[in-house]
Amino acid sequence: MTNRVQELLGVEFPVVQAPMTYIARAELAAAVSEGGGLGMIETLTPEGREDLLRVRDLTDRPVAANLMIQGWKRDPSIVDTLAAAGVRHVFTSAGDPALFTARLHDAGMTVVHVVGSLKGALKAADAGVDALVVEGVEGGGFKSALGASTMVLLPLIADRVDMPIICAGGVCDARSGAAAVVLGAEGVQMGTRMLASVEAAVHTNFKDAIVAADDSGTVLLDVPGNPTMRVLRTGLAARIDEHPADAQLLGRITDLYFGGDMEASVANTGQVSSRITELQPVADIVRHTWRGIESVLDSARTRLG
Repeated sequence: MTNRVQELLGVEFPVVQAPMTYIARAELAAAVSEGGGLGMIETLTPEGREDLLRVRDLTDRPVAANLMIQGWKRDPSIVDTLAAAGVRHVFTSAGDPALFTARLHDAGMTVVHVVGSLKGALKAADAGVDALVVEGVEGGGFKSALGASTMVLLPLIADRVDMPIICAGGVCDARSGAAAVVLGAEGVQMGTRMLASVEAAVHTNFKDAIVAADDSGTVLLDVPGNPTMRVLRTGLAARIDEHPADAQLLGRITDLYFGGDMEASVANTGQVSSRITELQPVADIVRHTWRGIESVLDSARTRLG
C-alpha cells in the first residue's frame, strides 16, 4: 500500500532530503533517491542548476528541485530551466506560491510548497499546490522568530487543509517519523540528519559539530540586517548570541560548509542535531526512518496497556 505522498512523488519511501543551498547537489540527491527517498537539487547557485542535468548520470529515480521564490520571482525563465532538465517535482519556498504554481503545472510538474504557519498553508492551498511541507521553528535555516513548533503547527494545519503533508523540523529517525504521522503527515523531510551523513559533501568539522551538539546546541539568531536563522551555537554564532551586533552572517558560508572554518559564518542546523549521534549512509537513514515507524507505534500501543 502507498499513501498520497508516495503516489504523488513516485517514491518507495516518503522521505525527502531538504533543499539546502550549496549542499543539495547531485551526489547527495542521487544517493537519497537511490535509497528509495526523494533527493533534492537547489537552484540558487549555478552549480546547483548544472546538477539538475548531472544528477541524471547518477540515478534514474525521481529527484526534485527547489525553487526559492524570492530568488526567482523576477525571472520566470527558471521554469524553462527545470522543464529542460526533465524535473517533475518542484518544492517551492520563501515566497508567494501563486507566482509560480500555475506555470509549473502548465509545464507538467507537481508543486509542493513549504510553509511555517497556518496562514501560509491556507494561501498555498488557494494557489493550487499539490502538497505541503509543514516546517516547525525547530528546523534549521531561515525561520520566523514567531513560528510555532512542529507539534503545534502540524496538527493545526492538518485539521484545516485536506492535502498531502510532509513534516519537517525535528525529524531524524523512526520515532520522530512516527510522531509526524500521528500528527497528520504522510511523509517527512530531513535536512540536519542528511547533513550528518556519509554522502553529504560538507566538511568534517561541520558534521562533527552536529554530532557533538546537545539540546542547547542551536540558537535562533535574529540579528538586524540579516534573516532570522536557526544555527549551531558554535564559532561566530556563539559570539554573536552573547554580544548581538549588526553582522553579515552569510558572506563566507562556503568557507564554513566546505572549508571547515566554523568562524567564517553560521551553520544552519536544526534542534534535532542533539539527537544525532553518528554519521550514517543516507540509504540507511531513509530506510530505517520509514520502515521503523510501525515498530515504534507498536511499542507505543504496548505502553498504553
